[in-house]
Amino acid sequence: MPRAPLNVLVLPFRRAEAGAIEYAVFRRSDQEDECWQGVAGGVEVGESAEGAARRELHEEAGVAAPARWIALDSIASVPAEVFGAEHGWGPEVHVVLERAFGAELRPAQHIRLSKEHSSHRWLSFGEASKLLRWDSNRTALWELNRRLAAAGAAPRED
Repeated sequence: MPRAPLNVLVLPFRRAEAGAIEYAVFRRSDQEDECWQGVAGGVEVGESAEGAARRELHEEAGVAAPARWIALDSIASVPAEVFGAEHGWGPEVHVVLERAFGAELRPAQHIRLSKEHSSHRWLSFGEASKLLRWDSNRTALWELNRRLAAAGAAPRED
């Protein structure tokens, strides 16, 4: 199916044994240097951003049904030229919006990586934020951490 000029970012999180929140970050396998990010991918024509985010989480991390889904307000702009589908969008598309989501994994849910990632790590907010390459990922992680802290689920580490 053709790709729409819209991207999604999913930040999986879980509650650790001691009650602290941990965030999953993923190392891209197609980068020579260490590129850590959340689960990211394109939206297909006719697909909603949330539908694409759920599909990408399943395809890239093997998670079919998270315990909780959080639509974030964080929206980023990514240069269209970084996507292979750019030529099909027309000359008026210069940037692609990226919508962000948080996905809580149940304690028994495990990540199964696709070929897009060579490894993943579960980290605290501060550790994950330092490791993430893209500003959009750090901003979305910050928002997710703030939302969880406001709900009493995560300590603020900012």
